[in-house]
Amino acid sequence: MPSEPTPAPDEQSVGPSDDSESESEPETEADGGRAAELQAHTIRLELVDEPGQLLAALTPIADNGANLLSIFHERGSLTPRGRIPVEVDIECPPDRFDDILADLRERGVNVIQADAEEYGDEVTVVLVGHLVDTDLSDTLKRMQDRSEASVADIDLSAPAGAGSEAHSSARLRLRARAGEIAGVVEAVREVAAEKDIRVIAPLGGQP
Repeated sequence: MPSEPTPAPDEQSVGPSDDSESESEPETEADGGRAAELQAHTIRLELVDEPGQLLAALTPIADNGANLLSIFHERGSLTPRGRIPVEVDIECPPDRFDDILADLRERGVNVIQADAEEYGDEVTVVLVGHLVDTDLSDTLKRMQDRSEASVADIDLSAPAGAGSEAHSSARLRLRARAGEIAGVVEAVREVAAEKDIRVIAPLGGQP
């Protein structure tokens, strides 16, 4: 009885090749689905020039499941408060970004800017009083913590050679989320009242 013909090598390889392709397609779709769930964000921070500060700022990012894309550490320049600006690019699920910002603030890290649209409005105020004696750095931190605003610029003026009774003044330019300027000004007034500091605000016809 004649034997059945043996399939050619090319014919034998067709079956396994098709199976391999069909199995790989779901994996590609799954990878694309995971990538689509992540959004890229840029966060601009200011850090004290001390060992461990950068690592402490990056911890909330990792704890909330975000991926670190890049870090730009501007050691050659300082913010108005004498700190180092750091720009961090991350990607994370959309519902985790606000948690990351909240965790950063809870750890005492000042967020200067979070994406272009986060801090789109600005307001300028002037503080008058014993600013140095009442710890200006603490005053600014309290204002930022209560309003979640960011100090974009500060210009401090103190009379040279004046006695302890002389008042100093500081012109602050604050950044806030769109529509939250009124709340920022209210927070500034509350903190200033606690330290017997007079507030002239807002300037430039701002609401």
